[in-house]
Amino acid sequence: MTALRFGYGTNGLGDHRLDEALEVIAGLGYTGVALTLDRGHLDPYTSGLSRRLARTRRRLTALGLGVVVETGGRYVLDPWRKHAPTLLDGEPEGRARRLGFLRRAVGIAADLEAEAVSFWSGVPEPGMDHDEAFKHLQEGCATVVETAGLVGVRLGFEPEPGMLVADLDGYERLRHALGDPDAFGLTLDIGHCQCLEPFPPAECVRRAAPWLVNVQIEDMRRGVHEHLEFGDGEIDFPPVLAALTEVGYRGLVSVELPRHGHSGPRTAARSLDALRAASALPWTAEAVQRVRADPRSLTTLFPIAARHAGTEAGEAVRVQLLQALPGSAPERIPALERLYRQGDTAERLAVLRALAPLDRDGDLGPAALPLIADALRTNDIRLVTAAVGPYTARHLDQPAWRQAVLKCVFMNIPLDAVAGLSRRTDPELVRMFHAFAAERLAAGRPVPDDLLTQLDLHDTGERHAHL
Repeated sequence: MTALRFGYGTNGLGDHRLDEALEVIAGLGYTGVALTLDRGHLDPYTSGLSRRLARTRRRLTALGLGVVVETGGRYVLDPWRKHAPTLLDGEPEGRARRLGFLRRAVGIAADLEAEAVSFWSGVPEPGMDHDEAFKHLQEGCATVVETAGLVGVRLGFEPEPGMLVADLDGYERLRHALGDPDAFGLTLDIGHCQCLEPFPPAECVRRAAPWLVNVQIEDMRRGVHEHLEFGDGEIDFPPVLAALTEVGYRGLVSVELPRHGHSGPRTAARSLDALRAASALPWTAEAVQRVRADPRSLTTLFPIAARHAGTEAGEAVRVQLLQALPGSAPERIPALERLYRQGDTAERLAVLRALAPLDRDGDLGPAALPLIADALRTNDIRLVTAAVGPYTARHLDQPAWRQAVLKCVFMNIPLDAVAGLSRRTDPELVRMFHAFAAERLAAGRPVPDDLLTQLDLHDTGERHAHL
């Protein structure tokens, strides 16, 4: 039995650039992201898409984020009509356009090594009877399934209130009509269970278990299809999350709050705290309580966390234990230093990853920078990558930060791993980049693509600044 993996939807951080949204999500302690294809974050029709996807893949890897591709962008296909056209459009051209978008999403998911592509049926056109609508949907889904099978991508079809396929009964009928293909999995929105299903959401999870590849979660009131902050609705989360653990679900459980971009980081932080509290495995919950009651117990519990929570979740559980330490943030520094100095690489990584969530409100300040400096002195790619995260971007002085970035270049660590790169890059760092590139070219050696990208972005920006 392992801990659940929590993600956050980029549609809940719509006022952030994609790189910054991913930085916030990872910095808060999430281990995954539900990435909505849209014009604001990742436009599926933009020029240079292949390069953008390669860069995004590197960024996700560097931040330790799993990814699910979501296709619910509101005006991706039509600037006038929300979520239109759909697979149920009255015109063949409209259905073909939605189908082309979904097939493109599958290709994007393959490039991103995503865990699933999530999509839904849509609402029948006025005057279209159910059988005709279902025929259009079945034909479209069959083509998407074929495309997904060719590139090894899992599909997560989402029943949605008010749409042609609104519940699990509808999903099962559609799946059977398609021939029960392995690639045609299920996206389960826990809020939709609260609104529609005649049984509790936890039972909805158990029924959905055989096909489940993606989970969306938010708080709702029964009969009200509205995305509320955690704690504002009626869903009893512990039984739902316990059911997901019970059925052995290994995919992402992603918070979907598209109407909360105005308070994105705060809402994302609150959501993760609530999910962790509601989902803690017995060992994790007991360990958190022990650390709160007796901080000295952390010395014993921290090293064995992965053994009890599982290798994949071990780092996240260790971060929870560090966050459970009582006292002010500066009072935690001695414990962080001790665990880092005495720990193996996995334990040191957990300490480094914990710095950003511990410094959520700037509480730590620069007090943990000696740990960053130690990690940057190593030649361990994992430690150096973790050391150039959000905490470092916030607190390391500019000369030392430049040297950290340059070390990433020398070690072939993708620059996408560097938090705050676009904000903190200055003329001196650009000069260092140019010098490195010139040295490489003079030696007849290739210049890393991501370094060329940074130089191109800067040079383009300089030209625009002088127009």
